[in-house]
Amino acid sequence: MSNPDTERHEQQGERTAQAERDIQAKLDAKEPRSFQSDEDKPMQAGAREYPAPPMPSQHLSKPGLEADLELQPMWEAPYWKGSGKLEGKVALITGADSGIGRAVAVLFAREGADIAIAYLNEHEDAEVTRKAIEDEGRRAILIPGDVAEPSYAGSAVEKTVAELGKLDILVNNAAFQEHVHDIADLTLEHFDRTLRTNLYGYFLMAKAAIPHMRPGSAIVNCGSITGIDGAKQLLDYSMTKGGVHAFTRALSSSLVPKGIRVNAVAPGPVWTPLNPADKVEGEIEDFGKQTAMKRPAQPEEIAPAFVFLASTQMSSYITGEILPVIGGYD
Repeated sequence: MSNPDTERHEQQGERTAQAERDIQAKLDAKEPRSFQSDEDKPMQAGAREYPAPPMPSQHLSKPGLEADLELQPMWEAPYWKGSGKLEGKVALITGADSGIGRAVAVLFAREGADIAIAYLNEHEDAEVTRKAIEDEGRRAILIPGDVAEPSYAGSAVEKTVAELGKLDILVNNAAFQEHVHDIADLTLEHFDRTLRTNLYGYFLMAKAAIPHMRPGSAIVNCGSITGIDGAKQLLDYSMTKGGVHAFTRALSSSLVPKGIRVNAVAPGPVWTPLNPADKVEGEIEDFGKQTAMKRPAQPEEIAPAFVFLASTQMSSYITGEILPVIGGYD
């Protein structure tokens, strides 16, 4: 028998995805947007070689399917060996269908956690994440819907606890981003969508999750370098990510008596569906070239920071911190 709340949340996810496409369509016709170029050789310092600009010229429809990317993000982390850092834990991860969220989910599973995959409506991507988690020998459930919908957070948390038994880790990762060249083009609809997803979503998920968490639990928020430095073509997004950083610090202080740690990871440019679903075709080739390493990160390069901050074995004395992972400083 179908659950009316589940059906309603899935329908809301579809409506929100269409609203995001409507915002995107208006801006695709505006004047070009691009990153700075640089001829220096990209830095390769990882376990394997990662793609560097020029990136494929491709534009995705919102919210962006990873399955549709010509250059698939690298999330498998084949050289990462699990060692039980999250053994027996249950994590709820928003935006876990693709990108950073998928990479975090896979590493969490490899470290022993069961995963609730919260996502908007990217069902095909979410199924890939679920299979990857199950291939790690862990349980996974899918929870489609819009994190900005007030009733969704409670429903997602309740389903996680009911089906996976508890909730130890919340990762707030879902986000909406769309470049705007001129503040005059930043409509109230667009501004509201960014705030509702990136701020309301984080607040609502945390509020719903905290009553189910015990001492030793953790919340890890996904911030951004734009929340530290700002980005002139991401006025609303930068503002929300700065808010995420402030929310992280404030919430961490209030949860010290409960024994719940709260931290944030602030990535620089990362090759996920988020950016090809933002910048129009022909303007994504130089993505990540402005970093010191002259290339974007891949999701598997960001995910270890989330493992570090979620694990009591690794970061039991760390709360209220913002960890930038940005490819170095020029």
